[in-house]
Amino acid sequence: MGKWTKRDMPSLQGKTALVTGANSGLGLETALGLAEAGARVILACRSPDKAQQAATTIRNTFPQAELDSLQLDLASLDSVRQAAQQVAERYSQLDLLINNAGVMGLPLSQTVDGFETLFGTNHLGHFALTGQLFELISQTPGARIVSVASVAHKSGQLPLDDLNWQRRAYSMPGAYAQSKLANLLFALELERRLRRSGVDTISVAAHPGYAATNVFYARDAQISLTRRIWNAMSWVGAFMAQSAAKGALPTLYAASAADVKGGEYYGPKGPLEFWGYPDRAAPRGLALDEQLAAGLWQASARMTGVNWL
Repeated sequence: MGKWTKRDMPSLQGKTALVTGANSGLGLETALGLAEAGARVILACRSPDKAQQAATTIRNTFPQAELDSLQLDLASLDSVRQAAQQVAERYSQLDLLINNAGVMGLPLSQTVDGFETLFGTNHLGHFALTGQLFELISQTPGARIVSVASVAHKSGQLPLDDLNWQRRAYSMPGAYAQSKLANLLFALELERRLRRSGVDTISVAAHPGYAATNVFYARDAQISLTRRIWNAMSWVGAFMAQSAAKGALPTLYAASAADVKGGEYYGPKGPLEFWGYPDRAAPRGLALDEQLAAGLWQASARMTGVNWL
């Protein structure tokens, strides 16, 4: 597909897109790209102030951008429910749902609903949001759902009897890898269920490679050591990583390119899929395990109380 960039995006005029975690990093660059292509973009962020800052940043680059904001905390099922209700009330279509937001590098902690924070935020929050927006999405012809995974999924494990790390020794990188494996399993299982249901919607996945982004947050009382580790990683990343703008290209390709098919996975085509322009990526074999994916879906529906498809 060559050196695909934002300049190659088709017009998205008349389409409505929702991007989670749109206030910084990959989410901000994704929202900017969609807005430049003409889409109306809903900036779904935990902080209304940060959403407003993101809107200002986007309009400074693209003054004609049509933007809305939505308060969304993926670590709270109540917040997810309220956000989905607001979207359903405000909009008559949802052409693109970009499940982008994520956190990493946290010590063991729980969401307000009692889930391990990374799994609860990165996967369960998006599972619940997608399920509660599904009626609107499925009524929008040609809609796409894009889930942002990571090369980290290749080291992830997903024991269905211990998704909240209650039996295993907790590992920060292990928890992140588990959540990203869950993102990819979810995207591929969603596509299977869409095809069985006959809905005119596709589910695809993308990853940014090794990009300079900020996916880290935590309560100040918990993060003194973690922040020092993260800061050290950030210094290394500043020299080795590609930009967030380039890291967002696989997501933008998955969201807009005409040749994208449901169930595909996109990432940088360079060495180890760390850098480069978008191309089809290779999921780890475990991510293609249909039995594991179905088990994850059932567990996610039970944990969130959101039953769909």
